[in-house]
Formats: sequence, C-alpha cells, structure tokens
Amino acid sequence: MGTFIAKRLGFGLLVLFTLSVFVFFLFFVAPGDPARIVAGEKASAVQLEQVRQNLGLDRPIVQQYATFVTRAAQGDLGYSYRNRQPVTDIILRRIPVTLSLVFGGMVFWLAIGIPIGIASARNPGTWKDRLGQVFILLGLSFPTFVLGMLALYTLYFLPRTAGFTLFPPGGYKPLLDDPLQWAWYLTLPWITLALVTAAIYARLTRGQLLQVLSEDYIRTARAKGLSERKVIYRHGMRATLTPLITQLGADIALMLGGVIVIEQVYGLQGVGSLAVQAVRNQDRPIIIGVVMLGGLFIVLCNIIVDLFYAALDPRMH
Repeated sequence: MGTFIAKRLGFGLLVLFTLSVFVFFLFFVAPGDPARIVAGEKASAVQLEQVRQNLGLDRPIVQQYATFVTRAAQGDLGYSYRNRQPVTDIILRRIPVTLSLVFGGMVFWLAIGIPIGIASARNPGTWKDRLGQVFILLGLSFPTFVLGMLALYTLYFLPRTAGFTLFPPGGYKPLLDDPLQWAWYLTLPWITLALVTAAIYARLTRGQLLQVLSEDYIRTARAKGLSERKVIYRHGMRATLTPLITQLGADIALMLGGVIVIEQVYGLQGVGSLAVQAVRNQDRPIIIGVVMLGGLFIVLCNIIVDLFYAALDPRMH
C-alpha cells in the first residue's frame, strides 16, 4: 500500500509541475504588460520600470519561473495586481463558500440520484423506470442558470409576494457563526446543484446496475434464496461503486475549482466568482492561483479515488 500511495503522489506532483509550467508561461509570457495593469494607463515610463523591478519582471524568464515555483510550493502565490493583497489570503477567504456549496450539494445529489437510478434499474420498462428516465432527461437538458432562476422564482419570489420568506435569494453565512443560517442560505444553491448533477448519477447508476443484474453471480444469489434487497445492495451496488466513485471524484474536483454559474446566480462569493472577477480585471496572479488550486483539488481527489479502488479491490495495490 505504501508503494501504491507513493506512486500516486509522485504522479500528482508531476501533474502539478506540468500545470505550473503551463500557467506561468501562459500568463507571464503571453502578450500584455502586467506592469501596465498594476501602474495604470497613465503611468510614466519611469513608474513602469519601477513596477517591473518590484514584480521581478526585469529578470530572466527561467529565474522568474524558479522564483514562482519556489514561492508556490511554500503557499505564496504572490500579490493581487488590483488590491495588493496576498493571493493565498484572498483564495482562502473564498474557499469556505465553495466547500460548503459543493459538499452540501453532494449530499443532496447522491440522496436523489442514486435511489432514482436503483428504482429505475429494478423495474425496467415500468412506470417507475419511465419516470426515472424523464427525470434524467430533464436534469441533463436544463441549463444550470435556468434552473437557478426557476428555483429563485418559485421558492423565493412567489412566497415573498405572498407575504412570507421561504428561502433567502442568496448570500452566505459562515457555518461557525450559525449552522442553521448557513444551511438556510445555501438550501436553494444546493437544490439547484443537486438537481442538475443528480441526473448524471441516476443515469450512471441505472446503466451500471442493469448490466450487473444480468450477470451470472446475481442469478446465483437469487437462486440461493437471498432477498431482492440483499441482491441489489450487497452484490449489485458493490460492483456499481467503482464507476460512481470515479464520477464523484471528478465532479468534486472540478467543482471545488469554482461552481461559477451557481455562485453568480446566487451571489455567492466563492472561488468561481473570484475567477470571474480576476479575468475581468486581468489580475493574473489570482487567475494563476485559482488554476493551481483547481489542479491541486483534481490531484487530491484522484488520489482519494485510487485509495477507494485499492480498498474495494486489493489486487490494485
């Protein structure tokens, strides 16, 4: 197991190194003058030169990259061009919002999607199966922002016009300040994220479980007199876990890099909205920090998924 983990960590470090090379040369060597962004359009040549020296842009490219990687390895991603605050501090202030949105939404989409997929696979061709497939098609067809606006209209605007507030329209309350307020403010974003993503898990669960239930060992288990519940959950779902875990790891990794649409719809100041603001302001250090953070999440989630694989199948060690 130790060798297995070491190999995965080594591969993850290689991925992060490759990503660091890509983002550095993309944002620091690409056309455009970071000094002009920092100093402003009306800055003189002397001021621009001073800014370049302060940012280290007057040094050779290789030396700039070595400094960038060394500092990044220590958690120092430089300073924002716009407000001169440390990029690491800015991102750390935004991460709790995105973490709350993603992991809360994950509980909802797993609780919705997997049972629908199981019910559909257990009753192929019946009304339950058809209802499940309708849910899947609707979930996959609805754009996220449309579903978000629909949720705001039905669960916030209509109750508000009737004289009461069912859910707030957006915003974020820290978990440690008031857990109930935290959950109340995030309920609508969780529902939106869950309904979009649950369709994927319902379809994946249905497809995998239908395939597994046709295997010989499932027929053998039924012939031995095991109840259908035990056949489904003890044998069928165990074989279905591998693709579900793969999908879950990929989804969480990508979403932790920023759930841009949902954060914009509900006014959540998370990593996704930070990335949008940085792109608009051409704040390259923040863009790089968000990209590197997303890469780190992808690497960590892949390692965790591999560990689950190893636990489910010891032959993978």
